[in-house]
Amino acid sequence: MLFDLCFVVAVAQAAVSLHHALAEAHVGAGLVGYAMVFFAIWWAWMNFTWFASAYDTDDVLYRLLVLVQISSVLILAAGVPRAFEYKDFGLVTLGYVVMRLAMVALWLRAAREDRARRRVALRYALGITVVQAGWIARLALPESTGLASFLVLVAAELATPLWAERSLTTTWHSSHIAERYSLLTIIVLGESILSATVAVQAGLDGEAPTSTMLTIALSGLVIVFSMWWLYFAHPAEKILTSNRVAFPWGYGHYLIFASAAAVGAGLAVSVDHASGKSHLGDFATTTALTAPVAVFVLSLWLVHARPHHPGPLITAAFLAAPVLILATPFTPFPLPLTALIMAALTAASGRGTARTR
Repeated sequence: MLFDLCFVVAVAQAAVSLHHALAEAHVGAGLVGYAMVFFAIWWAWMNFTWFASAYDTDDVLYRLLVLVQISSVLILAAGVPRAFEYKDFGLVTLGYVVMRLAMVALWLRAAREDRARRRVALRYALGITVVQAGWIARLALPESTGLASFLVLVAAELATPLWAERSLTTTWHSSHIAERYSLLTIIVLGESILSATVAVQAGLDGEAPTSTMLTIALSGLVIVFSMWWLYFAHPAEKILTSNRVAFPWGYGHYLIFASAAAVGAGLAVSVDHASGKSHLGDFATTTALTAPVAVFVLSLWLVHARPHHPGPLITAAFLAAPVLILATPFTPFPLPLTALIMAALTAASGRGTARTR
């Protein structure tokens, strides 16, 4: 939990920076910066989570290496504002690389102790080391190649576990993995609520109408509560039976986690707009909230709900909801309608789950 909480500090920094970028109408740069920073946070967290499921020795050296990773994510978090404002990824890269090199040390320990999976562990150690050299080299590249080089290195990061476990898998435990992902989901959703609460408080201290603030707050709570309900309607340990299922499930959570954290930024932008502190128009402001909600619903369906084969009615509801949510900015009451759609989807999903049981 301490590990997760420290990682969510970095998530919060990314969400706050996204909020500020959107409020200043720097939409494109804000979204790209958020996607890049969030990948570093999520990928480092995910790699350690799966490693710990297989090799949680919990001895002194193990704990020290975990503390190194926690310290490094705080360095990464400190560099997030500079990455957004100045496109200076030096501090973010430093924190990320140190985290990943700590993972190399853990994989080398596993290679020494687990002879049966020595080749897998050494492949992880080699792959991670090579890619970290790439991240360091990227800092010297011209700014014009920044996004392209980032995508190449992301592809290399994602390919490393596929290559390492091609012939033999590590001994991760499905219930442990499901629990770890569930805990991070709760914490990320809690960060969104915190972000919205702080924004509403700031709005009430200003000149924003109380009725508008209450509408944003109540709509935001219904949306976040529905996101929580929908995620936990489908227990993941039942479907995590092999790497063939686990890899798409684990990788797909990038969109689930990133969109969940972005909902908090969208709620904060709505408050800024109501307070006259945002440079976005009405449509862009509501889209800043409805878009991540729609992404959350669709990615949750593809990754987390669909493998349970919930039936045609629930399938239709999950596929229709993102479309309806994206249409709400064209209406006079986008936030309450989005909350209503999410509540209706939750009710439909809950009934479907009850029938299955």
